[in-house]
Amino acid sequence: MNKLRKLIIGLVIGLSLPALAAIPYSYGQEQTIRLDGNAGGKRFDGIGVVNGGGATSVLLKDYPEPQRSQILDMVYKPKFGASVSALLVEIPGDGNSTQGSMPSHQHVRGDLNYSRGYTWWILKEAKRRNPRLTLDGTAWSAPGWIGNGKFWSQDAADYYVSWLKGLRNVYGLELTAIGCRNEKGADYDFVKRLRRTLDANGFTDLRIHAFDNWNAGKLNFVKDMASDKELRDAIDIVSGHVFYQGIPVSAEEKAMAEQLGKPIWNTEDHVYRKGFDCLISLVECFNENYIRYGVTKIVNWYDIAGIYPLEPYAEDPPTVLAYEPWSGHFQVRKALWGYAHYGQFSEVGWEYLNDACTDLAGGGSLVTLKSPQGDYSVIIETKDAKEAQTLHFTLSGPLSGENLCVWHSNEQEQFVRLNDIAVRDNEFTITVAPDAVYSLSTTTGQQKGSYSAPASRPFPFPYFETFEQYEHPEHYGYLPRYTADICGAFEIADRPDGTGKCMRQAVPAPTISWAPDWKPYTIIGDSAWTDYEVSADVYLNPGDTAGIMGRINDVGSGYGFIPKGYYLQLADDGQCRLVVVRGKVDKKALVGDAEQQALIKRNKDTSEGGEKLLVSAKLPGISSKKWYNLKLRFKGNELTGFVDGKQILKVEDALYAYGMAGLLAGQSEDKTSTPYFDNLCITPIGESVSTPTPPSANQIPIYENSASDDIE
Repeated sequence: MNKLRKLIIGLVIGLSLPALAAIPYSYGQEQTIRLDGNAGGKRFDGIGVVNGGGATSVLLKDYPEPQRSQILDMVYKPKFGASVSALLVEIPGDGNSTQGSMPSHQHVRGDLNYSRGYTWWILKEAKRRNPRLTLDGTAWSAPGWIGNGKFWSQDAADYYVSWLKGLRNVYGLELTAIGCRNEKGADYDFVKRLRRTLDANGFTDLRIHAFDNWNAGKLNFVKDMASDKELRDAIDIVSGHVFYQGIPVSAEEKAMAEQLGKPIWNTEDHVYRKGFDCLISLVECFNENYIRYGVTKIVNWYDIAGIYPLEPYAEDPPTVLAYEPWSGHFQVRKALWGYAHYGQFSEVGWEYLNDACTDLAGGGSLVTLKSPQGDYSVIIETKDAKEAQTLHFTLSGPLSGENLCVWHSNEQEQFVRLNDIAVRDNEFTITVAPDAVYSLSTTTGQQKGSYSAPASRPFPFPYFETFEQYEHPEHYGYLPRYTADICGAFEIADRPDGTGKCMRQAVPAPTISWAPDWKPYTIIGDSAWTDYEVSADVYLNPGDTAGIMGRINDVGSGYGFIPKGYYLQLADDGQCRLVVVRGKVDKKALVGDAEQQALIKRNKDTSEGGEKLLVSAKLPGISSKKWYNLKLRFKGNELTGFVDGKQILKVEDALYAYGMAGLLAGQSEDKTSTPYFDNLCITPIGESVSTPTPPSANQIPIYENSASDDIE
């Protein structure tokens, strides 16, 4: 009898056989939810993702078409995939900000180049797919010239304005909001200065959110807004991080923000989970942020993993894994459909419906959103439920009387359309299974978008890059394909001898770093490489050091980027060194946010850290303003360094047996080397390679529009 009852109820609500299997035999007490179109509610400011806070799109920019457009469609195209309604980007600042660094539009005071990097392109492509998408930004790191090393300064306010002018005047883009700085405390004078600077430069409509911190006391500033009118007028939105994953908003803080008439935004939450657990936890995060704390906008870190797999947070929590631009292969994670359960059923400017956003009696939660035209959507998650629950809805006021579409996700199947629900006499009922997500809506047009990705292939090996193929470096954001800058900016440049193109580390001074600093380096290749040679020509300016790297198997935990691997370094005074780097010096030091500190504790790394000089030599005849060829050979435990084809250093070390290649620039307390690199070559031992071929016809320069034909 129980099985028959289960089958009948399942068929009524349109569940598939796998979904039916998840429903237990008992059904619990019915819960009634009142949907009153006149009830009012707070404005819905969107759900979305962060691009940045790390070089999250460094490999995405290199994908061929059509895969590059397809990946972007899966996240940003309305009613197709995640269909997010909000995007927050990092304002690039040359310094590491989790996985890597992104080049600034102002490396030095007086410098200005709006073609550097790819953040402009991401914003343009996301907004082209969804013109209603809200855009937001803030800085993690910043160039060292700002405030002579102090971020909270007029320089920083002017730096923000110069970036905004590039968005407006070059790319036709406008932000809807901007932060002060990511997770670096609070400065009342700065937010006031920023407000005045924005107003004086034609950005009076741009709202400021503050102060985007994660730690205890992150909203303490709210109480000071009541007695400080200029502070109150400067901060339009009360914002913080990880209300779901970390320290929540208190009832007092929520009440103070409401009394001041300021919305609360969660400008970065974290859902670092796998599979369906990530999907349902994302919906729980969105629901709870509003139900518990009155948060009207929730943005999660981060969108698309266009990075190398060895970089931190490469698999959890992004929506799409895009590790292989050389093959075009990508993978959509189940997490993406958690965003879709909100993104395809709501728009910024709708309102939360009072009395219809609540916990479920048997575990889980639901949120109801209403459009200005009277459409409505109900988003339900039953993560904590132990049994099925019956929900009875009553309607009143100006709400649509149309049938509701029903979209469903569980462990077995994600974002599947079930039978529609008919509204009769202003009532409808649904039975929801535990550990499931449902979106009910009077809107139409939803779909489960998909594309077939090419098969995965290893990184092209042997590899040879002359940089001559980049005739117009600005079309590529000055960044060559496949290099991933961990710190600094390794950009396409003219050779100093005027004979063609090369690469240069372009940041001349240490940045105002978001994380503990080291020195600039960029990585490339395959972390499974074992025995190989990496070589490059280097040109040293006076006082410079430059190096090549190999067997890089770690680039830090996300807060601090000291690698694990080897490097061969040459200085302009002839000093040549072969060094093993073993991660940060004190591996037990608890740094970063609460999540980073927990990660450090779990790792229990007792190995020795820091740099260790393996062998060195002083070479005669070395000077600046000349080209030299460096080569580092790995053969088992044998490491050999060459300069201009001559063996200089040789040593045995068994610490690291595999890893990627890279390039390195030296850094002191007040100066960063800006050497040039050319003819980067990575080969199996004893092999040679021919001149590389130019990009194929479908490798479109990144600032041209991507070829998606049916974007709305």
